[in-house]
Amino acid sequence: MKIAFIGGGNMAAAIIGGLIKHGIAPADLYAIDPNEDVRQRNQQQFGIGTGAAADAALAPFDAIVLAVKPQVLKAVAQGLAPYLGATQVVISIVAGIRTEDLARWLDGHQRIVRVMPNTPALIGKGVAGLSATGSVDAADRALATQVLGAVGETVWFDDEAKIDAVTAISGSGPAYVFYFIEALQEAARQLGMDEAQGRALAVATFTGAAQLAAQSDEPPGVLRERVTSKGGTTAAALASFDASGIKDAIVRGVLAADARAKEMGDEFGQQ
Repeated sequence: MKIAFIGGGNMAAAIIGGLIKHGIAPADLYAIDPNEDVRQRNQQQFGIGTGAAADAALAPFDAIVLAVKPQVLKAVAQGLAPYLGATQVVISIVAGIRTEDLARWLDGHQRIVRVMPNTPALIGKGVAGLSATGSVDAADRALATQVLGAVGETVWFDDEAKIDAVTAISGSGPAYVFYFIEALQEAARQLGMDEAQGRALAVATFTGAAQLAAQSDEPPGVLRERVTSKGGTTAAALASFDASGIKDAIVRGVLAADARAKEMGDEFGQQ
């Protein structure tokens, strides 16, 4: 498996590092970035080849991973198109760009996998939603799974429209978690704890509860009920949350994120 990246920033570096940890030789990886500092970092950190722009050096690679900002993807895709082979699969981790628009910018290339990763991939704990065009075969899917699986879990969707929902749930999801941790830390402050104490309690509680949910066969609602004694402290907190409509507010927020993802797809697709 030979993988090239266009865009050598943090997410690309995380995937490159994950692939090397999973046994891919640095000689089989390549990263393109116009920024010389980024190229030098990837050369020094991973021992991979690098380039400043797409060219004929991309020919031997099985997959090209697009890891750039949405605003520049059209130009990047147009620069890639002359060097893209018919058998190469393009894996886009660029937020908001639909495969039909990317295919148009790639002069009709159809072997495209669209991916929505999230930032815990930076520590190998990510989760990515993937969707592919009809031209992507089983081998291409397996390759994309291997690439994204190097930094976390993968979930496939037959309907590309669901990637907007993936963006709202897991793509934006880490921010929701950090938001809740911030709230716990503020409560700890108001209860007289210092910053280090509040952070330790809030973060460890969140990570521990998440791991418990991941390892349990029972739904989160059952796990929640087991912590909640009638008339107890947890019940008092949950009653306050319900009175404030917090669960409904979270759902509305995620739906707003989904709606914005669709709007962004429309906006970028008009380029």
